[in-house]
Amino acid sequence: MCDIMMEIERERDICLAQAENKTTGCSGMWDKIVCWPSADVGEVVTIPCPKYFFYFTSHLHMGNLSKTCTEDGWSQISTVSYVLDCGFNPNSTMDDETGEFYGAIKVGYTIGHSMSLISLTIAIIILCLFRKLHCTRNYIHMNLFVSFILKATAVFIKDVVLYEVGETDNCHSSVGCKSVVVFFQYAIMASYFWLLVEGLYLHALLAVSFFFEKKYFWWYILIGWGAPTIFIIAWVITKAYMNDPGCWDIINDNPWWIIKTPILVTILVNFFLFICIIRILRQKINCPDIGRKESHQYSKLAKSTLLLIPLFGINYIIFAFIPDHIHPQVRLVFDLILGSFQGFVVAVLYCFLNGEVQAEIKRKWRRWMLQRFLGSDTKYQQPSTGSNGNNFSTQITMLTKSSPTMRRASACQENFSAI
Repeated sequence: MCDIMMEIERERDICLAQAENKTTGCSGMWDKIVCWPSADVGEVVTIPCPKYFFYFTSHLHMGNLSKTCTEDGWSQISTVSYVLDCGFNPNSTMDDETGEFYGAIKVGYTIGHSMSLISLTIAIIILCLFRKLHCTRNYIHMNLFVSFILKATAVFIKDVVLYEVGETDNCHSSVGCKSVVVFFQYAIMASYFWLLVEGLYLHALLAVSFFFEKKYFWWYILIGWGAPTIFIIAWVITKAYMNDPGCWDIINDNPWWIIKTPILVTILVNFFLFICIIRILRQKINCPDIGRKESHQYSKLAKSTLLLIPLFGINYIIFAFIPDHIHPQVRLVFDLILGSFQGFVVAVLYCFLNGEVQAEIKRKWRRWMLQRFLGSDTKYQQPSTGSNGNNFSTQITMLTKSSPTMRRASACQENFSAI
């Protein structure tokens, strides 16, 4: 709505600046809808329909509006004539169907973000409660969970502020409204950067011979939270310098590339990392120094990696350089609905299906049941059970432990380090 108001004000200012006062005939005028140039008595003036009509519906044709200059002034045109002459059909149900579609989209992503928020919160609680799950890998997972929690929270806050409170109707929005949009954009960018961190960490585990996890952990923190902060600050400064009106929720302007470009870069880097990961796994599987058991584990890991590729935002590339007016409904389904379930999928893959997490929960459950059966004063200790090796994260843990077979200085190992 703010865009429409700005367009109308711009057309009005141009019209008033070009208006000519005539002693005879009709002077140029702004009738609150379009600008009419000066004309002589009896002259019929025809002008094209205003461009801002297309904000209301995209099914208008480029019609024309006409007025006649009479001795008493300009002839009167009703508002209905404006709409009909520009090709709008009041009996059309197209706009009603569009409204229903957008309503279904909002319901869909609300359900998705709600499921993501609940599942991610449970996942963080699980990883924090069990001390044996505290490691660098799970710390990275928890930061990824937090970024998706912030994203879901920002979506709910933005919907309330922009659509229920009605800040989008105010072309001079408050600082609070702009702050909500800034927080929303930061949460989205942080989730992409933490997905990049997951890709970097996975590649480092496979490609680096001696990988010190704690040494690089703070660099991961800097990439995941620091890099989005820099780009968001640059975007805010640009918006403020341009004196951009409204609530800064417009994403088709030039400053939007300050946010869009880093996201595209993170996705492309992740795509390149996954290609390298698949190559490394393929060579490890075909290496003659690798046993049958380890080869089977690498095969499982390759399948898990392929399943994670869509999760890391590769589908975003498909619509990145396609104009917004091409298949907008398909774009909305992918970006809003499927994207809203991304946090839920992350929680399932990295926590609920994690073999270590399942083993630890089972161990704690058996211990609690045994203590309940024997009595609360009975001390019971049970060695921690390892993972069965069928899980993606558990297999990553096994790769960090150097076995005698993996330490052989073979030609195959030299090929790994060359990648």
